[in-house]
Amino acid sequence: MLNIDLDETSGIVVLEPEGRLSRSDFEAAAKVVDPFIEQHGGLKGIIIHVEHFPGWNDFSALLTHLRFVRDHHRKVSRVAFATDSPVGSLAEKIANHFVGATIRHFDFEDFEASKDWVSDL
Repeated sequence: MLNIDLDETSGIVVLEPEGRLSRSDFEAAAKVVDPFIEQHGGLKGIIIHVEHFPGWNDFSALLTHLRFVRDHHRKVSRVAFATDSPVGSLAEKIANHFVGATIRHFDFEDFEASKDWVSDL
């Protein structure tokens, strides 16, 4: 399951996975963020807040995740990974070369700092 919290005032969405990610998790996220993006032209930021990255249910979920990134990365200014998983550091180092959003890694307990960074545009 993926908890999706869109703060329409700030234009920031917080994604908090609980267990392995499924195809329907990313479809649900798109249903929440796409109307906001259409109305406002983009998101200020996305925060992925999870202590340890849970992985995907199956290959279909991974492909849907990659499509979600492809379809949204140019419409998001900043992405913060607030996680103790090595995925956060890896994403910051590698994905900054392939996506339009600026990416930064924070420790899981530094969630508030990640919100401050995403908000500071």
